[in-house]
Amino acid sequence: MGKYTNHFIGFSATKAWQIRFQSVIIFGLLLLMMPGSMLAVTGKWYSKVTGKNIDYTSSEADKPHKDFAGGYATIVYLENLSFHKIGRNSNAKDVAWLRSHGYRVIELNYSHNRNAVTPKINKDIIAINDSIGRGSFCGYHNCSHFESYILFEGYRIARNVPYFIDNPKVYNTPEQYTQGDTLHMDVIYPANTSVKVPIVLSFSYSNSYATYDSNKKMLINTNREQRMNLAYTFAGFNDSFLEGAPANGIAWAIADHPKYCPWGKGKPLNGRNDTYKSYEVNPDVAQKVKSAIRTLRGLGSRFNLSGKIGIYGFSRGSSAGSMAIGDRYVPTFEKAGFHIGISDRVQAAALGPGVFDYSLIYDPKEDDASGLRLRCPWAWGPMTDNYKLWQSMGAAYLVKSSATSPVLFFYNTNDEHYYQDQIAHLKAKLDSLKVPTETLVNYGTGHAVPQTQASLIKLYRFFRRYLQPPTVAEK
Repeated sequence: MGKYTNHFIGFSATKAWQIRFQSVIIFGLLLLMMPGSMLAVTGKWYSKVTGKNIDYTSSEADKPHKDFAGGYATIVYLENLSFHKIGRNSNAKDVAWLRSHGYRVIELNYSHNRNAVTPKINKDIIAINDSIGRGSFCGYHNCSHFESYILFEGYRIARNVPYFIDNPKVYNTPEQYTQGDTLHMDVIYPANTSVKVPIVLSFSYSNSYATYDSNKKMLINTNREQRMNLAYTFAGFNDSFLEGAPANGIAWAIADHPKYCPWGKGKPLNGRNDTYKSYEVNPDVAQKVKSAIRTLRGLGSRFNLSGKIGIYGFSRGSSAGSMAIGDRYVPTFEKAGFHIGISDRVQAAALGPGVFDYSLIYDPKEDDASGLRLRCPWAWGPMTDNYKLWQSMGAAYLVKSSATSPVLFFYNTNDEHYYQDQIAHLKAKLDSLKVPTETLVNYGTGHAVPQTQASLIKLYRFFRRYLQPPTVAEK
């Protein structure tokens, strides 16, 4: 009896183990078959805006998109804010749409907290970008540092919208780059709206470019699509202006920087190496800037845009964006790129420290522009003999009359001397032509963007005046 009993018990234990194992396998297969929304993860995240932990829900894409480094493209979706959203879709519908386009979505639920309005919400925008940039956000350590975005409820994203075909012979690097890449922009726009919205465009201060792998003997994707590189853009400078624009009824776009090569490289054909170190040249930059603006205006109905476009520029992005403000017509600048014939006029621009007139670099007040003083003559010859060419390289040359766009200049007086001198001269020219200008000075320290509530209010107020977005009423 005992022997029989032991055999029966052994048989039962084995059978039970087999059943449990089969159940685990079946359950695992069912998990794999479930859509990402059914595998949502919930938790708490500390919000500087509310001063307490708020709920988050994260869900994976049906077919996740990863960047070149293996990071997951991620949307941090701010919802249940304290103002009425412009997009009329439900959050569930827009989140599902984002997931269907390859994004992991992390929804932050503000539960209509009274502080979840502009510009207070920008504190959390800065915190989110910094956290993703450091490699840890809401328990994730693999969010992309190059393709992660913060969206307000009601907004969607069109990524990699083409706006120009690059000419490899302008900067001639690397030498194996002979067929021009397409430059792109990302457009963040409201979905299913009853009103059209304006948009602010920025040219990234992180350069995208082709890279040659000498071991593989081929061009690789490592440094392409670098416009959102957090280390050199939003997280690197705690820049929240663009991503906070929707709280003011304004869409936004960020484009590849026009200089499609490393910022410290580039040379004329048969010229010296690194002649173009730390600056860009025309007609290339102007052509790309104008083509990007025409592209946004030409595709405006697709993105629910009103046709009013602003420019936000900082550092090298300011030098590039400034090419949009002037009213002088230069055929070689205008007749290249996409949507030729559509207006490339912008209604306003906020320009931070940048270079707008290369003929000023010998001004005594620009004594710290030594790199430009050394290299610009390599490209254009002595300024005294080639003055018109030197002038044509900067935005000041395109400022001809009062038809130039209104500009708000922002800078800190303890930044580089030549930046301040460049702004002073361009502002004086605009003022002499009765072009409306404003200034935002000493909002921070050094080479930085506005981050404080007061400085952001002034920026958003400036764009609201000239872009006339729909009113975003607080609840």
